[in-house]
Amino acid sequence: MRTPRRSAERCRRRPSTTPASAALRGVAVALFWLALWQLASLAVGQELLVPSPAVVAATFGELVVTAAFWQITGWSLLRVGLGFLAGVVVGFLAAVLPVRYRTVDLLVSPALRVVRAAPVASFIILVLVWIPVGRLPGFISFLMVVPVVWDAMTTGLRSQSPELLEMATVFRPGWWPTLRRVRLPQLAPFFVAASTTAMGLAWKSGIAAEVIARPPLSIGRQLQDAKIYLETPAVFAWTITAVGLSLLLEALLRRSTRRWRTIQTPPRASVAKGDDDAAL
Repeated sequence: MRTPRRSAERCRRRPSTTPASAALRGVAVALFWLALWQLASLAVGQELLVPSPAVVAATFGELVVTAAFWQITGWSLLRVGLGFLAGVVVGFLAAVLPVRYRTVDLLVSPALRVVRAAPVASFIILVLVWIPVGRLPGFISFLMVVPVVWDAMTTGLRSQSPELLEMATVFRPGWWPTLRRVRLPQLAPFFVAASTTAMGLAWKSGIAAEVIARPPLSIGRQLQDAKIYLETPAVFAWTITAVGLSLLLEALLRRSTRRWRTIQTPPRASVAKGDDDAAL
């Protein structure tokens, strides 16, 4: 009969997943979906409805080598990136002030809940009346990011350990050691989760705004034009571009915040050391 101790030892001896095996699994999954896509194209039999992967790849290759492709993707990234950054800052401030002041919470929270619940398309059509088309995608991305960051940071601020805060008050290390050693480590997981979620939402809503508003030099406009002129391979190629950039942005954001994920709440000695550092 297998004992729990032997089972635990066998689990420890089991080799972990290597980068090579993970890469092979990723290639196998990609090949599976490409084969399924090819079968669907053959079953339909019309490139206008479901173009084959080879045709889409050829169209994508023709786009990538042009300077216009990089200008278009660059401007879309700039619009959405600015909206994302502004949304993160405003969302953080919208969480700090209501947690500290009850009146601000009563005024701000209902508006942010309405923004979070309303459909993106309705905001795009409404805001299009007031804002120039070139600024609309960034503003829509901003609107979608603020409620996500606000909700996560509000939860993080309200779930901070009162014992650690009281200990910081007793030792009096100063506002900067308290912020760096007590508050930020507890807020870091909430901020990382909110920012990664908000990045994908900002990109999708920004591209949707570009499709409706059709600003110059935008991925959304290229999607709409390709659809109007029945250039289905171009629709697939620009969609792959949008999806690829979204995955790239999220991967870069996760990589840049990887260190924050490992931040742990500091022990009492760490805060006490902050008191000694302040005294020195």
